[in-house]
Amino acid sequence: MSQDQLRHKSITGYCDPISARPGQRLDFKVCCYEGGAYEADLVRVTGGDDRPDGVGLLEAVVEAPFAQSYDGRFQAIDRGSYGTIDSQTAKTTLASMHSFTLQAMICPTLPGVRRQVIMGRWQDAASAGFALLLDEAGALTLAIGEDNAIGEDAGRQVLISTATPLRRWQWAFVAACYDGATGRVRLIQRPLATGPGDQVVSAITEKSDTVAQGLALGSIEMPFRIAADCGTPAAACFNGKIDRPRLANRALSDGEMAALSGPDVPVTLIDSVMGCWDFAADISATRVTDLFRHGLHGQVVNLPTRGVTGHNWDGREHNWRHALDQYGAIHFHQDDLYDAGWETDFSYTIPDDLPSGVYAARLHHGSDVDRITFFVLPPKGEATSGVAWLVPTASYMAYANTRQRLQPNLIFGAGHPEWVNDGFLAEHEEVGGSLYDSHDDRSGIHYSSRLRPVMNMKPGDNRPWGLPADLNILAWLEHIDQSVDIITDEELHAEGASLLQPYRCVMTGSHPEYHSTAMLDGIERYLSQGGRLMYLGGNGFYWRIAFHEELEGVIEVRRAEDGTRAWMSPVGEYYHAFNGEYGGLWRRVGRPPNQLVGIGFAAQGFEDSGHYERQAGADDPRAAFAFAGVKAGPIGDFGSIGNGAAGEEIDRWDTRDGTPVHALVLARADEFGDDMLRTKEDFLSTMPHFNDPNVRADMVFFECPRGGGVFATGSIAWISSLAHNGYDNNVAQITGNVLARFLDPAPLPPPPHS
Repeated sequence: MSQDQLRHKSITGYCDPISARPGQRLDFKVCCYEGGAYEADLVRVTGGDDRPDGVGLLEAVVEAPFAQSYDGRFQAIDRGSYGTIDSQTAKTTLASMHSFTLQAMICPTLPGVRRQVIMGRWQDAASAGFALLLDEAGALTLAIGEDNAIGEDAGRQVLISTATPLRRWQWAFVAACYDGATGRVRLIQRPLATGPGDQVVSAITEKSDTVAQGLALGSIEMPFRIAADCGTPAAACFNGKIDRPRLANRALSDGEMAALSGPDVPVTLIDSVMGCWDFAADISATRVTDLFRHGLHGQVVNLPTRGVTGHNWDGREHNWRHALDQYGAIHFHQDDLYDAGWETDFSYTIPDDLPSGVYAARLHHGSDVDRITFFVLPPKGEATSGVAWLVPTASYMAYANTRQRLQPNLIFGAGHPEWVNDGFLAEHEEVGGSLYDSHDDRSGIHYSSRLRPVMNMKPGDNRPWGLPADLNILAWLEHIDQSVDIITDEELHAEGASLLQPYRCVMTGSHPEYHSTAMLDGIERYLSQGGRLMYLGGNGFYWRIAFHEELEGVIEVRRAEDGTRAWMSPVGEYYHAFNGEYGGLWRRVGRPPNQLVGIGFAAQGFEDSGHYERQAGADDPRAAFAFAGVKAGPIGDFGSIGNGAAGEEIDRWDTRDGTPVHALVLARADEFGDDMLRTKEDFLSTMPHFNDPNVRADMVFFECPRGGGVFATGSIAWISSLAHNGYDNNVAQITGNVLARFLDPAPLPPPPHS
């Protein structure tokens, strides 16, 4: 379907938080892209797969006090990260300057795309203040401009450039000096050569001139900013790394600038230095620390990437905690986004009598409909059902607004939007990307937040992936009249095993791919204490993530060394900035998913899905309950994802990767098309295409301590087969058999000792 054929989208929104218990409040933030009022109401959602062969969009209206008409309004999103020092102390201290030196180490990643501020007190719109920047050609430039309201010489401006563009991804020392008494200006850019051959093309460039004396540097009260101008919203955002930014109140000599480039303020410059910022301090926080006596501390906005290698990184240490002096850089991007910052249109406090479930604030605006999804948990420490669905909200955040299918590629095809919300993403880059997308400078997006519209986490108008697909589980549970409590990854990270302990059985979604250490610890402890887990998906427990300790609703990933990935973290940047943990695959840090759920990621392919065949393990008395009443023949040769229950991403049994030796393989799918390829971390070198016996989906069962156990299907597509033939099929039957046994209080007997 072409974008012109998609329904025009004129309204969207998000809520904060996305999960809540009775008594807690959610704030809904809405943006209308056309005029007119909109209507809001509350719906309970149990189905979100609205493709022709899916369960459909299943929702029921629930009474809510916010259900009424609202005036529509447009709310902008201001992207771009920067550091800001906007305390009154900074404004007062810097306003008295008549001369200055600005200096830093920088590594530009998009020089030449437009003007980009490195540091200073500058309003680009008014051309007022002073700043060190890159001009439209990527050359180092000094800009000084006076406020038009200042004295008889009002409006004097200086713009001086080296006229030599800096090279992309090359570190360079840059500096600008202005002496107010003489009017002398100096610009310096000194590239750092990467090797002997690079030395011959990395020439030092300087520019000197004499301009107007006594320019009014502090005539406009504004903050000091790094990597952006001082406008509201900030503009001229810098793309690249900045390390050791420094500000002095006079023109320094070459020797003084070299001394100030060190990690500390030299004693000889105590009276001259105004700001000496250390980006290696507080890497896990949003604080920008000034090492000097003025204490011109600040903060970063829109989460630029921290914990990145600086200009002096020598490769000897890869953990930033062990070599802070070599990780003194921050990577800023013009398209960074943490919080859209929209104002609240209406709020909703969860009533005590609202059942746990998946809900949405439904918005009608003209012919368009938008749904802002949220999750209602039972009261803390209580269970209203024996089974809980652990909603993989961390994985939803990882894929939030993914644009993989909107660009031509070998896996997903031509890149034309096929769904309404994809069409919106194609037109609105300001809502940000996912952990599968790249920044404008082609570096990977390491952080993803839910504090913005997340278009692919809306039931309906989306391909069945993530939440729209996972709602098949709720539709099936409702069909069999099985109550369920909703819990989410964010609560699991915060509360650990105590969140899971009230439940006899916990079910996952179809793709619980991203887990923090606390999340994995919580599930492991739950299973060790007699819990029972139904892993109803594929490619689960794959990437390690970190949650920010200060900011809500944001996760970090470092795609280190190996894995099936859309981009790679730079060498030396494999440790999370949020908590210092080594990132990448759980498999690579000694906790492969096989150890937890018996299977691990085997292969991916996005064309046709396959079906399962019964294996010998299904006949073992230990697992007889799973296949009770299931007739002979193929299992799941149907479904709304690829017409089969085994597809998209699949997992296999493998004791070499930690599958418990007593795990039973109940069923296996191993007949796939040529598009289903084994995951690359399995190989030591490139391989030609061959009939690979490890490209398979294994359904397994095994017992855990204290009468607990694990059932794992090994396929993302499994849940898409539940509703086939009015839920009368062998996929639904097997899943129901396991759920019934896992809800049975009788312990699962331990396996016989071999």
